[in-house]
Amino acid sequence: MSVATFQARVIVAFGRHLLVRDGRGQELKARPFGRGLTIVCGDEVRCRHGEHHAEVHVLEVLPRRTVLYRSNVRGGSEPVLANLSRLLVVIAPLPQPDLFIADRYLAAAESAAIAASLVLNKADLGIDAGLQEQLQAYAGAGYPWIATSAPAGEGMEALRDACAADVTALVGQSGVGKSSLARRLLPGADIAVGALMRAAEGRHTTTASRLFDLPGGAQLMDSPGVRDFAPAIERLDPRHLGFIEVARLAGGCRFLDCRHLREPGCAVRAAVDAGTIHPRRYESYRRLRRLRETLRAAHGPQARR
Repeated sequence: MSVATFQARVIVAFGRHLLVRDGRGQELKARPFGRGLTIVCGDEVRCRHGEHHAEVHVLEVLPRRTVLYRSNVRGGSEPVLANLSRLLVVIAPLPQPDLFIADRYLAAAESAAIAASLVLNKADLGIDAGLQEQLQAYAGAGYPWIATSAPAGEGMEALRDACAADVTALVGQSGVGKSSLARRLLPGADIAVGALMRAAEGRHTTTASRLFDLPGGAQLMDSPGVRDFAPAIERLDPRHLGFIEVARLAGGCRFLDCRHLREPGCAVRAAVDAGTIHPRRYESYRRLRRLRETLRAAHGPQARR
């Protein structure tokens, strides 16, 4: 006798511990069935009830519309979040912003055809001249930014407008206040989900990615903070690695396979010299280029092909 299956959405992913929501809005504890499935927050999945309905088994991940990928230490791709339409990269004056991490999130979003912008949280701490310069460089490249303060409630209307897309995800360094922003947008939602997962698994969920419903039908993903992030190397366009200002100029280089490092007739290098591309963004591109080559070597001949 065949076992009935049903479709659901993954709303919390914590390793192999999942919380899914079925078509009736019921939230169910679930696990992947077998070792071959990689499931992330936002995935749409096909499930079945286990014996005595005590647990839900996820049998299949349905085709993803978009995926945010990262590289693992061997240079392979790992999905991080699925089926999102906008990425908000959160930075703050404190902790010291690592803009190279922000750049890599933006490059990953560009490579996945996901719209992206920046959120400067904790703006009440002040924006010094150096950070203001960097924000202007992002704006000049084509990345808008929003100033917010979660404790003071500043900038929340602009943040709500930015989250009006179908599914928006907050990503960034640890300590920048992503979860505080999520609580401001939807008070109590993270507390309810966190309590459910702790009761289910006996674990704290600050390291879990979570999907929340926002008023008006939009949805918000809150993801764990990171100390580092590398986009999936095989998904980066080798002509520009997801840097939009490099992509705009790459067609003007003398050589089609220009890496924009030391090649003659490079339109990107000329733009850096002329001040059109900010030197820190260019240095970030150079670092990602080197990282890509290192990870390709780690991943072996298949990646180099």
